[in-house]
Amino acid sequence: MAAAGAPLIELREVTKRFASFLAVDKLSFSVGEGEIVALLGRTGAGKSTVLNLVMGSIAPDSGSISVAGCDPSRQFKQLRGRIAVSFQTDRLLPWRTAVENAELGLLILNVPKDEARRRALAWLDRVKLRGAEHKYVHELSGGMRQRVSLARALAVDPSIIFLDESFSQLDHATARALRTDFKRIAAEFGKTCLFVTHRIEDAIEIADRALILTQGARIALVEHVTAATRADPAATAAMHERIAQVLGHEDADTLADAAE
Repeated sequence: MAAAGAPLIELREVTKRFASFLAVDKLSFSVGEGEIVALLGRTGAGKSTVLNLVMGSIAPDSGSISVAGCDPSRQFKQLRGRIAVSFQTDRLLPWRTAVENAELGLLILNVPKDEARRRALAWLDRVKLRGAEHKYVHELSGGMRQRVSLARALAVDPSIIFLDESFSQLDHATARALRTDFKRIAAEFGKTCLFVTHRIEDAIEIADRALILTQGARIALVEHVTAATRADPAATAAMHERIAQVLGHEDADTLADAAE
């Protein structure tokens, strides 16, 4: 990718506790404009807590968070339409068709219905769902439903996209195809992305930079991923190994990915 621009997301010395449990311990990092950053770690490492902090769902106990120049927990309304999220489960409404789900965020933002439909159809096409626009959720495969979820997130034209384990429910072949398409779309439209995952493959195939977290959301390793790395099996395998060593080889999905 081209050099990342000024930070759109910035955390400084962020700490978060739940009762006596220290979930995030003085975490600092930033995500530049147009950059894709992965938070990679085992269950319990704090990566989902970090994402919730950045999305404004919870507030830090100390430290500061800036998302597009706003404090996400205090100025959430100012970020309306500027951020979008795709979750681990697709969260589609079963009584709506693919296009009706994809246009939902636009309608919530009061975009006129004809314009919302046009934009939703365009994004379904971009995520390779042409021909499935009028199918209901039960008629779609898991991968297709996740593509609708991504189309819904992207249709509002957000500056920043958050992905919360968006590929983890999919089989490896489907997840790989969706990762490839998301990477292409994010680059084409200059989207900034922060995503959490426990899969090494997700980080290497999508991220420009992977932050490997251990308990307390402590950054134990930073890996910069380039097109040259992805094209070099030996370099990719070496990166897999470095990350797996930090993770402790204890996550079954991570091991399965690393073995591919």
